[in-house]
Amino acid sequence: MEPQNHTTVTEFILLGLTENSTLRVILFMIFLGIYAVTLVGNFSIISLIRSCPQLHTPMYLFLSHLAFVDIGFSTSITPTMFTGFLGNGMVLSVAACVAQFCITVTFGTAECFLLAVMAYDRYVAICSPLLYSTHMSRRICFLLVGASYVGGCVNSWT
Repeated sequence: MEPQNHTTVTEFILLGLTENSTLRVILFMIFLGIYAVTLVGNFSIISLIRSCPQLHTPMYLFLSHLAFVDIGFSTSITPTMFTGFLGNGMVLSVAACVAQFCITVTFGTAECFLLAVMAYDRYVAICSPLLYSTHMSRRICFLLVGASYVGGCVNSWT
């Protein structure tokens, strides 16, 4: 077999949105504010649901996990974006890019599965309210949440 030319990519160079340093600072501040509001809001949702016994129902369990997934999803992307805003660009290794992609896909897919589980929960509550407590027992709820995370991981790994 004849030898062939091969070029391997070892890093990606991210240039950013703009070269204007003033605009980069403005964009950094805007996105930092949005990120802070996202984190504070989601942590508030989680702590409120965990601390209030009246909210220990299946829908609020799913909602707290949805808030956790949203924290993971936004945290998987935002720090890299902030680094790009602070410099003229950045170099991202292939391994770091693959890791960031896998984490983002894991949380994104888990969010979709959790939304489907929440829709199923509302369907059961509306269509068979008398059997709701048996169909959505604590064990079933934890299995559905676990399946959402496993589904996100499996999708990311493939």
